[in-house]
Amino acid sequence: MFSNEVISTFNDLEVALYNYITKNSDKVIYMRIRELANETHVSTSTILRFCRKLNCEGFSEFKVKLKIFLDKDDIPHLRSSQDSMSEFLERTLKGNLDASIAEAANIIAHSDSVIFIGIGSSGILAEYGARYFSSLGKFSLYIKDPHFPINATYLQNSTTIALSVSGENRFTVTHINQLKQDGSKIISITNSQHCTVAKISDVNIPYYVTEETYKNSNITTQIPVIYILESIAREVNKLTISKGE
Repeated sequence: MFSNEVISTFNDLEVALYNYITKNSDKVIYMRIRELANETHVSTSTILRFCRKLNCEGFSEFKVKLKIFLDKDDIPHLRSSQDSMSEFLERTLKGNLDASIAEAANIIAHSDSVIFIGIGSSGILAEYGARYFSSLGKFSLYIKDPHFPINATYLQNSTTIALSVSGENRFTVTHINQLKQDGSKIISITNSQHCTVAKISDVNIPYYVTEETYKNSNITTQIPVIYILESIAREVNKLTISKGE
């Protein structure tokens, strides 16, 4: 109901009014305009201007819209972890996942270093991936700053593993472009192969699970990503040992 664009137009009195309403919404829908004015120490004209910014003709219309907003069922049904895992197994493990993992592992095994990138929950898993790969003998690091200074000489025989659910995050795309231009090979793990990150990667491993959001947060399961990362790392370890490194 309160968009970022509208909130940015509020003056100090309207911000105070907004703060009071968001904390006392259940009470405000039953108030008269004079009562709200007394509670918030603003004039009724300030309240009416506030309402007009929210495309309401007056305080009565605002209360109706606020009540509708409060009454609507905006709590989504959360899938169980078992459902998400079953979906991953059914859609992905029946495909060519093993072949994609083997291809990625072969590239990494012949690289001097591995760079992980990602943001949000993908960034947390990127950091985990870097530690897991390093624990299995492949030097890896996680970089979250796209402008982090790296001498291009050290990227000529490196591999970047990019993690992104949507594959459209501008931060990740920018990061990939920089690393690719500096000579790093790109392996991406995304939820779909039909995304920008996948298209600009040398190897893409999609895992295909239903995306879920909860109150503006992406809560899509990351179980497939952990499986793929650990599988690649173990395969790299096998290849490294067979080469006698």
